[in-house]
Amino acid sequence: MINLISWNVNGLRAVHKKGFMEFLATHQPDILCLQEIKAFDHQLPEEVNPLEGYHCYFNSAKRPGYSGTAIYSRVKPNAIHLGIGKEEHDDEGRVLTAEYDDYFLVNVYTPNVKHDLSRLQYRQVWDDEFRTYLKYLEKKKPVITCGDLNVAHKDIDLARPDANRGEAGFTDEEREGFQKLLTAGFIDTFRHFHKGPDNYTWWSYRGGARRRNVGWRIDYFCVSDSLEKKLHDAYILSDIMGSDHCPVGLILKK
Repeated sequence: MINLISWNVNGLRAVHKKGFMEFLATHQPDILCLQEIKAFDHQLPEEVNPLEGYHCYFNSAKRPGYSGTAIYSRVKPNAIHLGIGKEEHDDEGRVLTAEYDDYFLVNVYTPNVKHDLSRLQYRQVWDDEFRTYLKYLEKKKPVITCGDLNVAHKDIDLARPDANRGEAGFTDEEREGFQKLLTAGFIDTFRHFHKGPDNYTWWSYRGGARRRNVGWRIDYFCVSDSLEKKLHDAYILSDIMGSDHCPVGLILKK
């Protein structure tokens, strides 16, 4: 089995002080994808760069302390690609791709539309061009994409859908963007195995939302349809603290 974990850490330097190494020792992922590392690689603690036992790759935003993605992999990838090849999208460090023998792994931190929806139009362009990038890779081999997609797909994916309908992360446009990804031939792996409610990956810091499990499922592993037979399980590690997001995982058969 291959154990992959994705986690929006909301600052890698911050989560390093909040049990990150203990989390790694317990769960021992074969591949770990992080979003919102919020640092340049040279700013990271030596314990996480380099991280013992892993090959380490980073795509930091040009803006200090903002966005950024990282991949830690026990097996060295054949190649690493930063961004999606579009200059207007690639200065925020949002996409990091690792190529392996049998698949591409694409780690993504999808842009938030902001509370006033001022970035919604940009987000629609992003969704279309990111999906196009995945389908371009898929011409060569299957694709696994994971990360913080900043959208709850259906009512079941957030605790209070009626109160949040039309709000950031639950607009019709964002939800349609995710549906287009599935229609294009990708599987939402968590829903492939788990159909029930109350499974969330992000909680507001306000009002004791996490303690009351008033959350959203906005972190995903999605895979090409051709990988369906390789799927063993998908999971959410809701007990892992240190960020407003929790890790999500995927287990693949070798």
